[in-house]
Amino acid sequence: MNPQDKLFLFDQPGRYRIFVQGQLSTNWSRRFSDMEITVQELAGQKPVTILTGEVRDQAALMGVLNTLYDMRCAVLKVEQLDTTLLIDDSRTDETRQSS
Repeated sequence: MNPQDKLFLFDQPGRYRIFVQGQLSTNWSRRFSDMEITVQELAGQKPVTILTGEVRDQAALMGVLNTLYDMRCAVLKVEQLDTTLLIDDSRTDETRQSS
């Protein structure tokens, strides 16, 4: 199966890792859908905050990203960690309806 044949399910939960420039307090976890917050500090570089966790759907993910935007946090990268919720779009419509 080609990676291009997979579709993301927008109405299903998924695990994500979001990298943000700067340091966010771990006390703000509830504000970010209870995602785990860790700060990575490397010598000579600005700190990077990493939010990791499950969101209930794409709308909840957008809520987290919009909150970061409202806080004027620069989002560096978003990674989807759980790919088990992807579907194979290479199947025919008939096969898809019977499964």
